[in-house]
Order: sequence, then structure tokens, then C-alpha cells
Amino acid sequence: MAWRDRRGALRSILSGSACVRPASVYDAISIRIADDLGFGLGMFGGSVASLAILGDPDIALITLTELSEQMRRMARAAALPVLVDADHGYGNALNVRRTVQELEAAGAAGLTIEDTLLPQAYGEAKPQLISHDEGLGKIKAALDARLDPSLVIVGRTGACAISSLDDAIERAVAYEAAGVDALFFTGVKTRDQLAAISVATTLPIVLGSPPAELADWDYLAVQRVRIAVQGHAPIAAATEAVHKTLSAIRAGVAPKQLTGLASAELIDQITRADLVAERGVHFLGLKRP
Repeated sequence: MAWRDRRGALRSILSGSACVRPASVYDAISIRIADDLGFGLGMFGGSVASLAILGDPDIALITLTELSEQMRRMARAAALPVLVDADHGYGNALNVRRTVQELEAAGAAGLTIEDTLLPQAYGEAKPQLISHDEGLGKIKAALDARLDPSLVIVGRTGACAISSLDDAIERAVAYEAAGVDALFFTGVKTRDQLAAISVATTLPIVLGSPPAELADWDYLAVQRVRIAVQGHAPIAAATEAVHKTLSAIRAGVAPKQLTGLASAELIDQITRADLVAERGVHFLGLKRP
């Protein structure tokens, strides 16, 4: 699937009437599994990028090059559209332009730019926001950098949890006026907050990890929420599986006694072994087994 087709698929989700729960993806294997299982969208979060690439917590240590190269690897591995959490754009508004250029070239279907102050400020234990003007400047820079008009640009604000609901709405309205394709809100806790956001804006809404009170997909759809991110359980599950398996090996368990391993059939499916074998026949002159 060409880049534009993937971006068109994401736009179809945003213009639809349902609330989609994306698959959390972070490497070639996870995106292929999500694609095979029939997910319509992948979410590449900043926290899972830090874990998968660096093995570090989500404290903005990862670089744009590392993020975009990982996206490029995933785009090669599967045709699943991916929305990328591009954090703060890796610097100021000029850095945001470069971020958009690199992720667009890497095959992302869309990306989010947020107004959180990153990296964490010296002496400040709690998250902070950049100013309204700086946040708007970043959004404008992101839109200006886009070469493919089908690439989805999402304005993201964490103001609900950091400052106030009113501040979140004010920022979102400004991002909407600038021309973003959707609005991403984190820290929304109640139906009243979501209703206020829905009334004040007109664009499709993306929610980050909605709490139990909001975990009603039909209700979210009515409120114009088109994507509801539900955390990043797959990488946590993979970490537990690797830890359990290596612990067993370290304790002396024989390879044939290990449990919870992927079958040879599943590995062949994920690696597209049949397709690779066919290519060997056509391009290397190999005989079919």
C-alpha cells in the first residue's frame, strides 16, 4: 500500500462515525501482527519508542533520527497506517518542520505535535506547557512542512491535566483555526470535560488513555472521538515474555521444555516465509520445496 493510500485510510477513520482503538506498534514484528489481526490503525507512541529503541523511560532522550528510522522499518514491514507520537517535534518550530519532513518520508500516515515542555525543565518535577504562541507556532510550522497533503497533522494538548480544561479548549481552538486535521487531548477524565471539548471544537478528536468513565466506545463516537488510544500493553507483554523465557533458560530449563513460545507456523506467517520462498523461485532460480 502506497504512503498516500495509508494516509487516506487514516483520513477515512477520522471522517467516519466510529471510535477506533488502534494497535500499539513499535517494530516490524508488532506491526505485522497487528496488520494480520485486522487492526485498521497502528499507534507508535513516544514511550514505546523509547523502550524499543533505547530501553529508557519516556523522558525525551530519543532522537528524531531514531524515531523516523523505526517508523521507516515498520512502514516497510506492513501496510498498516500508523499515527506517530512525535512528542514536541524535537525542538522549536523549525525542528518541528524537520520532524514532519522526516516522518512523512518514513511512511507515517499521520503524526501528533504536542504543547508539553520537553525535555523536562530544570528544577520542575511536574509537567509544564509551552506558551500558547509557541504551541501555535509549532503547529503552523508542521502544516507548512507537509509536502503530501494527505499526511495527517494532529494538534495535541496536555492542558487538561496540566493547567485547565479552559486552557485546553483555547489551545485546541487555535490549532483548529490554523488548519490541523484532528485534535488530540490527554488528561480528559470526565464526560463533562469531553462534552465541553466536543461543543467548543469541530474537528475529529483523539483521546489518550480514556479512564473507565469514558470507556464506552459508542458514547465516545457520539462525542466525535474517532481514535481512543488505550496504552501500550503489547510491549509490556513482550517484555514479560522475554524476561520469563530468559529466566527459565538461566535456571537451566531445556529449550524443548520452554513454554509460551511462538509456533514455527506463527513465525513463518510473521516473517512472510512463503512469500520469501516464492521470490527465491522467481529471482534466484531456486526450486520449490
